[in-house]
Amino acid sequence: MSDTHPEPQKTSIIEKMNPEAYADTSKMSLFQQINHYSGLIINGIEVSIMVFCVAALAVLLIVNVIARTFFQSLYFADEISMFLVLIITFVGVSYGVRKARHIRMGAFLDAMPPKMEKVFIITISLISAVVLGIMTWASWKYLLNAFDRGHMSQALRLPKWAFYVIIPAGFGLASIQYLRTIIKNLTEDEPWQSPDQQSEYEDEEIGGV
Repeated sequence: MSDTHPEPQKTSIIEKMNPEAYADTSKMSLFQQINHYSGLIINGIEVSIMVFCVAALAVLLIVNVIARTFFQSLYFADEISMFLVLIITFVGVSYGVRKARHIRMGAFLDAMPPKMEKVFIITISLISAVVLGIMTWASWKYLLNAFDRGHMSQALRLPKWAFYVIIPAGFGLASIQYLRTIIKNLTEDEPWQSPDQQSEYEDEEIGGV
């Protein structure tokens, strides 16, 4: 009688896109649970904002092309497009940190022993968190300065400071992601490049014939 091996459980596309949502939290420590659930909340906020902004930007550009061809260009299209691009950019900063997609010298880290790699990751994450914290404070001061000046946009006649709110928010979220990376490396045995990325080179399933 031949041995039968159970088929490996297939992972859904949704689970591949957000594996943290399906992680088992029963064996996690308090810090790990806080890090885990805060990551889920931030992920939901970031992904929702970027999906909405990208879709809104695409629709706005298409409508503006049609209007410019057959009627008249939308007078507010440029300002709204600039605002959406700002949101996508600075929310994307935090998203890139969380997914370990920013440019870095990963080859040096991969060549190190795991313990040394973890020390370097924690050190780099701490420095990055501090720098982004300073940039958050500086951009917040810039936002307050724009608020005091009371300048209005030309087309929509909205206060310009409303366009700059996303800048300190994006830097602040990115700083939080680096702090989460530090917590992840202090509470896990293996080195983690980011809160959601254990290794830069992971096996990926590529569909095709």
